[in-house]
Amino acid sequence: MSTNPLRRYAERVNQYPAWLSSRLLTWMFRYKVKLAGTAKVDIVSTDFTQVTFRQPNYKKVQNHIGSVHAAAMALLAESATGFVVGLNLPGDKLPLIKSMNLQYVKRASGDMTAVATLSQEQIAMMQTEEKGETVVNVRVTDANNIEPLICEMVWAWVPKQK
Repeated sequence: MSTNPLRRYAERVNQYPAWLSSRLLTWMFRYKVKLAGTAKVDIVSTDFTQVTFRQPNYKKVQNHIGSVHAAAMALLAESATGFVVGLNLPGDKLPLIKSMNLQYVKRASGDMTAVATLSQEQIAMMQTEEKGETVVNVRVTDANNIEPLICEMVWAWVPKQK
């Protein structure tokens, strides 16, 4: 597998205890993705085929009824799917979000969690095809394990321009 700087960093920090690797991944992600830093999105864990992100229900990300704002939920789902795609792309490819289909079906309460997953077939496709696209599976749940948001995230990749 042709690795990229994100994957190399994640492989290195995943060797530390879970509490420390989570903090190091979160720090790096918030530094690179400024909006995720503002919203205080946390990376809980990753095994490179699956990643778990968390959005605490801070005052700055709340809507008028005190739950996580719809835009913050979209950021959470987009961040988790983008991170797992970024971990698995070769270093000469650039990930791009192509579309997000979001359906808010229930009221959320408390902190939000997003779990994004790639299949081995999707990873193999990213490694071998010059450019392409795939639907990244993501499940967003609230503190009560209710799924208030149903998402379909389509990610594409293209060669980096030199």
